[in-house]
Amino acid sequence: MKYRIEKDSLGEVKVPVDALWGAQTQRAVDNFQISGIPLRFPFGRTLIETLGIIKLAAVRTNLKHGLIQKNIGNAIEKAAIEVINGVYDNQFPVDVFQTGSGTSTNMNANEVIANVASKKLKKPISPNDHVNMSQSSNDVIPTAIHISALLDIKRFLIPSLEGLIKAIHIKKNKLKGIVKTGRTHLMDAMPIEFSQELSGWEAQLIEHKKDLVNAVAKLSKLPQGGTAIGTGINAPKTFGKDFAREVQNITKYNFSTSPNYFMSISSQDAATHASSIVKNIALTLMKIANDLRLMNSGPLTGLGEIELEALQPGSSIMPGKVNPVVSESVIMAGADILGNDLSISYANQSGNFQLNVALPLIAYCLLKSIRLAYSSCDFLAEKGIKSFKVNLQNINAQLDKNPILVTALNREIGYAKAAEIAKKAYKDNKPIIDVAEAETNISRAKLVKLLDPKKLTKGGL
Repeated sequence: MKYRIEKDSLGEVKVPVDALWGAQTQRAVDNFQISGIPLRFPFGRTLIETLGIIKLAAVRTNLKHGLIQKNIGNAIEKAAIEVINGVYDNQFPVDVFQTGSGTSTNMNANEVIANVASKKLKKPISPNDHVNMSQSSNDVIPTAIHISALLDIKRFLIPSLEGLIKAIHIKKNKLKGIVKTGRTHLMDAMPIEFSQELSGWEAQLIEHKKDLVNAVAKLSKLPQGGTAIGTGINAPKTFGKDFAREVQNITKYNFSTSPNYFMSISSQDAATHASSIVKNIALTLMKIANDLRLMNSGPLTGLGEIELEALQPGSSIMPGKVNPVVSESVIMAGADILGNDLSISYANQSGNFQLNVALPLIAYCLLKSIRLAYSSCDFLAEKGIKSFKVNLQNINAQLDKNPILVTALNREIGYAKAAEIAKKAYKDNKPIIDVAEAETNISRAKLVKLLDPKKLTKGGL
């Protein structure tokens, strides 16, 4: 490989001749080789876009304050826009597990933009003095976490969540009036309509959507302007407010400056809050996925209440076997999200004095979780909810023999007698109505009314 020589405050460094990054990025590439996963991949495209947004908003703010020459500022603007558009994504090679402040990634952006801008202007532009003007890695990277998470939530997660809610709502209405055996502790319980069961899923997801709106409000408060430790050294006093306005103009989403830079730079509470909500969404997706695969179990020796869409053969040795792969996939994605949330929680307590020193890990895990959550919503809606079919024959057969229907007779014959009838019906494998008719003085006609499964789904006396 051919190299060129770059210099930084520590001396000379060999950099690949075609690389757009400089000495500090190369040192990070040489030093940090723990995971082999660049922070841009596979979940960080939005993070690189966001770094471009930050550098664009910063140079525009510096131009408005008259801090940078117009020709240099314009060149940086053009280079930053190209970063936003993904032209240089392959120029961000730094490992996820790097310096805790993310300085290497910030300098990676500064060096790439400086190099590109220098070529456009045909004169040297400094990554530190020009591209990083009025900034520090200590406010750039926390700001990048906020903006990138907000963008992914607004552009992808909320629409995907809405799509899943809509799919469940449509399916719920289609299944209205179909009664099945309810279950608690995985054991037979009172009857429930399919539509009632799905309404619980729908309500959970609607609550999560409300929580996401709250998370977005917290993420919209940007740490930029606090520079190194929150005091705003080397930046104009109104830089944070002016910067937030520029980011709002670029993204078309609402942003404002943090009410307290010391909080926003030393902690990652907003990111941790967002992660906890994404985790809760994952828990609900896992619950729905598990319900679907259990209802689908069988087809002969399980519940067999529904039939999920057959997507692929389920065994390399057992012909004809088809497995609930959608549910299994979503459950595994959910488990990964739970792990990410734990990592973020631990990373947030790494706010030692004036700086959190686990920022790249938080960025990586949070963006990964958001990606897994919205992809799971899409997958579950399209291949799970929309396409499953109800097995009416199995449902009705199970319902007729459900001994728990006897609960409706408690007021007529008392709990003890009802329990006796339930046990006998289960032992003799007979419908509860037949046993109740034989064991009580209640007429068949009245038993039909009392034990009507559809009526029992309505509650009340």
